[in-house]
Amino acid sequence: MIVEQIWTGNDWRNFNYLIACPDTGEALAVDPLDHNKCLQYAQGQGWDITQVLNTHEHHDHIGGNAALIAATDAELLAHKNARNRIVGIDRPLSAGDIIKVGKSVELEVLDTPGHTMSHVCLLSRTDQPSLFCGDTLFNAGAGNCHNGGHPNELYLTFSGQLATLPDNTLVYPGHDYIINNLQFTLSREPGNVAAQSLRDELIDQDPNAALVTTIALEKAVNTFFRLRNPEVIEKLREEFPDLPAEPDEKTVFLKLREMRNSW
Repeated sequence: MIVEQIWTGNDWRNFNYLIACPDTGEALAVDPLDHNKCLQYAQGQGWDITQVLNTHEHHDHIGGNAALIAATDAELLAHKNARNRIVGIDRPLSAGDIIKVGKSVELEVLDTPGHTMSHVCLLSRTDQPSLFCGDTLFNAGAGNCHNGGHPNELYLTFSGQLATLPDNTLVYPGHDYIINNLQFTLSREPGNVAAQSLRDELIDQDPNAALVTTIALEKAVNTFFRLRNPEVIEKLREEFPDLPAEPDEKTVFLKLREMRNSW
């Protein structure tokens, strides 16, 4: 499996992805908003884009569909419940479905509600898994729930699916928000040496060559995975004095998501 992370350079800081089969040159485009960059890269590699996948229905993820499909005649894949919000879905997806790219690439569909209620992530069936997570999981952060989502569902996705993935899973999100997210982590856990070190290392990072994190690193620097950390809880108590003496993980997650909305 070959993965190309394409930095759009737009104001939304989107990443687009091409996932290619090295044996056949067939490729899947994930959220190809910048259809020109996706097409140019694929053509330069001699790849044939045969499928387009949208992780969810927001415009900055589906806005390139029409032009890319017109140029390639690719099949469009998206969550089965997004059919009223994404035009032209050819293959509606459910949890557990397998997407094949060429001969050797297999991607498992995860149903991951929260950012929206019709959001999918892809998990590669490779020795080192790769997670293409749209706006559910960001590097050092979590998606918001403003436009069709719900924080309760996002918590269940984090706790029931993302936190159980192998530690070596590579994380490919829909946007480059890592510096702001690390700064939020440090506002909640000033003693997090790993987050501080990573922020200092990446402060001038070129998004064209962005760091690809792992689930293990996320658990070290992403406050939305650090729900039992004593410093995180005590800092939350400063904002929410009525926090229980020993809050459960869901309560901590929801309070963190509430704070992040206005941070």
